Amino acid sequence: MSIADFPVLNAGLNALSTIFVAAGWWFILHEQKRRHIACMVSALVTSSVFLTCYLIYHFNVGSVRFTEPGWPRAVYFPLLISHLILAIAIVPMVAMTVVPALKARFDRHRKFGRWTMPVWLYVSVTGVLVYLMLYIWFPSTAAPMR
Repeated sequence: MSIADFPVLNAGLNALSTIFVAAGWWFILHEQKRRHIACMVSALVTSSVFLTCYLIYHFNVGSVRFTEPGWPRAVYFPLLISHLILAIAIVPMVAMTVVPALKARFDRHRKFGRWTMPVWLYVSVTGVLVYLMLYIWFPSTAAPMR
């Protein structure tokens, strides 16, 4: 695997996170606590691996410019900005949700989880959309800034 393979790996990890978070939510709604825990631990591991790969990729490649004009640009940048802001916010949100669960403070876990779950889903889905726009749908416009 080379550094050039990281964008598709990152998109795959984001997609897996989406599946695990959504499944974990479904399982807890149906009172299947062990499956909920398994999915949420998997989502946490998948997202952690994603973050590590993301940082390695951008440390080596730098930023990648999106230069497509017109409507794609008008869609891409608001999507990217909202994704980045919420991706930064989700890290402490996940911690504030996981720590009470580890301490068996399920009232606090539920309180934070109600906010964390939709933000986590949004971040993971928009991460895949950013990848698709940058590398699949408009690949000729993706240019490293270094």
